[in-house]
This record gives sequence, structure tokens and C-alpha cells, in this order.
Amino acid sequence: MVRAGRYLLLVFILAVMVFPLLWMFRVSLLPAAGTLSFTDFISSGYTVATYYDIFTSGNMLRYFINSAVVGAAVTAGNILFCFMVGYAFSRYRFIGKNFWFFSIIFVLMIPAHIIIIPLYLLVHHLGLYDTYGALILPFLVNPIGIFLVKQYIDTLPTAVEEAARMDGAGELRILFRVVMPLCRPALAVLAIQVFLTNWNSFLFPFILTSSESVRTLPVGLALYQGHQAIDWPHLMAGSSLAVIPVLVIFLFFQRHIVSGITAGAIKQ
Repeated sequence: MVRAGRYLLLVFILAVMVFPLLWMFRVSLLPAAGTLSFTDFISSGYTVATYYDIFTSGNMLRYFINSAVVGAAVTAGNILFCFMVGYAFSRYRFIGKNFWFFSIIFVLMIPAHIIIIPLYLLVHHLGLYDTYGALILPFLVNPIGIFLVKQYIDTLPTAVEEAARMDGAGELRILFRVVMPLCRPALAVLAIQVFLTNWNSFLFPFILTSSESVRTLPVGLALYQGHQAIDWPHLMAGSSLAVIPVLVIFLFFQRHIVSGITAGAIKQ
């Protein structure tokens, strides 16, 4: 009886979380802008014309490509740089190691919005405003990723690395051919977190860009909403397109994400 009640509670929570997503997809398939009532949700017809309109009218396809390029570049940069820095903090001894590591931890306590003005001025000074560089370079590494990778590498035994050194492998070969494959669960967690954050980012792309050629999907959707007023089917179609890549990536990485979270919690 207790187990049945527990399952019913979980099903209820799942329904509450999934229903807004289903509502978004359903509204995106409405043949015309309606009242968004529950009656429309059930009885109205279906059409994919809204998705066709999204790509053929305006620059939504360009926004989608921009978000994909920026998200992929920032994710790749974080995987590379956070992994290298995390490995250095975990395996090497150098002057000021603890100071620099705690400095990174301290950055986590600083809200990102505090750096908006300094970042805007720096981007303008470097001539990167309204370019891909403004959306990619400031976000190629983050303290959460360094901390995550460092803590995960701490759980890995050093025997494999020592064996590789005895076989004549150099440090870079050990780093990328031995340690990196072992860190796939942690890197998967980092990848999905970074990609999701940058894919949904609105404030920084809105401030650091001004032309439609560089705008990302969240900014484009916000402006699309302003121009189209209450055209909910098209707006929800654009939102659905923004959600689909995140769902696909999460489903692809979910096994590594779970193993990365659980493995990182155990000290060997």
C-alpha cells in the first residue's frame, strides 16, 4: 500500500512536470491562433505549417544555427580547458595551488550578472562586440566544470597513469589517451550542463549582440514574441524547436550523466 502510494505520488509529479511541455507542443500544432483553452487542446486540428513558417519567415533558422554554433563551441572549450585545469589541480603540485583552487571556488559565489558591465566594456574594447567571439570566448571555461572534473579525477587511481609513464608515454598522451577516456562520465555531465546553459542563455547574447546575423535562438524568440503579439502557435513552434536539441542531447548522455554523478560521490 505504501509502495502504491509512492508510485502514485511520483506519477502525479511527473504529470505536473510533463504537462507544460505537452501543452507547448500541442499549441505549436494548432491550425490557427485560438484562445489556448483546454477545448482547443483536445478538439482542434493539427498542422505542421507553423514549423514551416518559422523557418521560412524571418531569421529563425539563422538564430537556430547561431545557437548551435555557439553552444557547440562553448561546450567543446569547456570540456578541453576544464579537463586540463582540473587534471592539473588533481595531479600536480605547484606554488599557490590551494590559493588558486579556492579562488576558483570563490568565483562560484559571485553572481554572473555582476560582470555584465565589465564584460560589455571589455568586449567593446577588444572589438568583439556583435561577433561570435563575444558569445564564445568569455564562456570557454567555468569554475563549476573545473571543480567537477578535479573532484572526479581525485577518485581515479594513479596506477594506470604510472604504468603509461613506465611504457614511455608523454604527459599529453597520458592526459588525452589515458585519463580523458576515464573521465567520460564527468565530462558528459559537464557537457550537458554547459550546453543547456548556453543554449538557453538570453541576457548575455542580448547585451553583446545587436544584429540578426549573430543573435541566438532565445533572443530571436523574445523579439519574435514582441513582433507577433499573440501568435501563440508560431511562438510555441519556435520554443519547441529550442527544446528538441536539449532533449536529444540529454537522452544521448543520460547514462553517462547518472554514472558521473554517482561515481563522483564516492572517494576511492
